[in-house]
Amino acid sequence: MVSVIITTYNRRPYVKAAVESVLAQDYRDKEIIVVDDGSRDGSDEELVGLPVRYVWKENEGISSARNLGISLAKGDFISFLDVDDLWKKGKLSIQMRLMNEQVSLISYTNEVWIRNGVRLNQGHRHRKHSGLIYQHCLPLCIISPSSAVINRKVLGDVGLFDEALPVCEDYDMWLRITCRYPVLFVDSELIIKRGGHPDQLSRRFEAMDRFRIESLAKILSMRILTPEQRTFTLAELRKKCAIYAQGARKRGRFEEAAEYATLPSTLDVSSGTSDQLEQV
Repeated sequence: MVSVIITTYNRRPYVKAAVESVLAQDYRDKEIIVVDDGSRDGSDEELVGLPVRYVWKENEGISSARNLGISLAKGDFISFLDVDDLWKKGKLSIQMRLMNEQVSLISYTNEVWIRNGVRLNQGHRHRKHSGLIYQHCLPLCIISPSSAVINRKVLGDVGLFDEALPVCEDYDMWLRITCRYPVLFVDSELIIKRGGHPDQLSRRFEAMDRFRIESLAKILSMRILTPEQRTFTLAELRKKCAIYAQGARKRGRFEEAAEYATLPSTLDVSSGTSDQLEQV
């Protein structure tokens, strides 16, 4: 069984369509859990009569909502759908068939991007990869949570979403997964990502790389990387810290700039102390 976790927060115009895109899947062995992270817009009224489990909770962020969904899930596989996004027909059955054939514990798919009603082309830096893709996940998040299907054994190994991260929580999760597990990429556009909303998380936080820097510093401290992975991670950390420090200097935040400029050299890769992580 696949447990499909849909997270929402004040997205009443979107929630029914998201649920219906899952109900339209021809893969039958599934359950749908809608975790409402504190909506006050009557989102629950859109789901009356639909075969879903609806859970409302106080607003604590998307990681908290996803983690609650995981704790309630009964399936052997976990799949996510952000309420702004849609699944195309056949998405789940295609992934489950290929994962079974290739004995894969995690897969993700290609996607269609729609922003303000206009289709966008993906840039080269968003190119998808299959197999051991940790190095490709370091610059930015290339796996959309809405496209992923994960054997719950993987989450038992790597842990849940980091609730301390207000954004880039998916980047953090994929680093912890891809440094351990190969990933199957299904090169078919099986989800539709709809963006452009003024209250999107990615628009509410400036300098998103500071949260990626935190994730890089954290995974260096966990002592789970191979020597090659550690080298790639430190290189990406240096690059992101240099760019962030330059931006901080331009804005007159010289103390902050100095902290980020020196972080890669002061971070003890072999021990990764908590004091060093707190600097981030």
